[in-house]
Amino acid sequence: MLEYYIFTMSKIVTLGEIMLRLSPAGCCRLVQVDSFDVIWGGGEANVAVSCANYGHEAYFVTKLPEHEIGQSALNCLRRYGVKTDYIVRGGDRVGIYYCETGASMRTSKVIYDRAHSAISEADPQDFDFDTIMEGASWFHWSGITPAISDKAAELTRLACEAAKRHGVTVSVDLNFRKKLWTKEKAQSIMRPLMKYVDVCIGNEEDAELCLGFKPDADVDAGETGAEGYKGIFKAMAEEFGFKYVVSTLRESFSATHNGWKAMIYDGKEFYESKRYDINPIIDRVGGGDSFSGGVIHGLLTMPTQAEALEFAVAASALKHTIPGDFNLVTEAEVKALADGNANGRVQR
Repeated sequence: MLEYYIFTMSKIVTLGEIMLRLSPAGCCRLVQVDSFDVIWGGGEANVAVSCANYGHEAYFVTKLPEHEIGQSALNCLRRYGVKTDYIVRGGDRVGIYYCETGASMRTSKVIYDRAHSAISEADPQDFDFDTIMEGASWFHWSGITPAISDKAAELTRLACEAAKRHGVTVSVDLNFRKKLWTKEKAQSIMRPLMKYVDVCIGNEEDAELCLGFKPDADVDAGETGAEGYKGIFKAMAEEFGFKYVVSTLRESFSATHNGWKAMIYDGKEFYESKRYDINPIIDRVGGGDSFSGGVIHGLLTMPTQAEALEFAVAASALKHTIPGDFNLVTEAEVKALADGNANGRVQR
């Protein structure tokens, strides 16, 4: 059984875009419906919700229009305990994405409608990052934020600089999105930002497209053993000075059946987590963000990288069973699964 330290609440800051997700009910196709379910989500907002669920003082930083749709996004964050003190109001629109949930051999599909969103056009003077980072323990961002616009990339850099001035641990989820930028543009922006990063999180595709590191493993063929990743973990840590390099290892058998585990490296030792067989997947959107939230909570509150990683993998496995972007689980539920309680029995 895993052992845990006494929990201490930390101030955690995330920066990014919260989006309006419009999805057909169940596994219907976009072309066959005339109504959509309304769901809020987005990389760093999802991480903030996870951290708030674990009891942290989680702040999400973004810009939202002053109209009712912007207020709806704000209300949703507050509903799940995320602090919105640093959210700036202004701009014309909230980003939208349409998400069609796949099943069996039919893949899920995402269509973006996020150009000219409020945060993508935000200016540096909209945010006082020194005030935002004051007293913070952790700052998290993802590769999606600098990808949405050059202005957002500049905001990311300024936030990272402020975090370093205040001694804040910085993590990144590389999160390459081919619909937002090319690998050449990604590397030109992301590689210089890595000098601010302490904890680098990403899968094999992210590491290759964002940073130019390719694992010695055929992931498409299901080769997700740790050995193929050790070389690039060491190389990434040496080149950028990361304190931790973390990667999820997903085996995709179908849209609704995945194998799921992860690996972490602290510059000295590697640790590979237990593997979860997730079948059926209810909604995998936000799975990586739930993993990042688990990594943050684990590294802040647990004595070893092994325990932190097991917590993060269990948290993300649970997220795959929950509709929507947010991982609405408690620390106790995650610990129960990490400790081996996966029978799904009704809790009375």
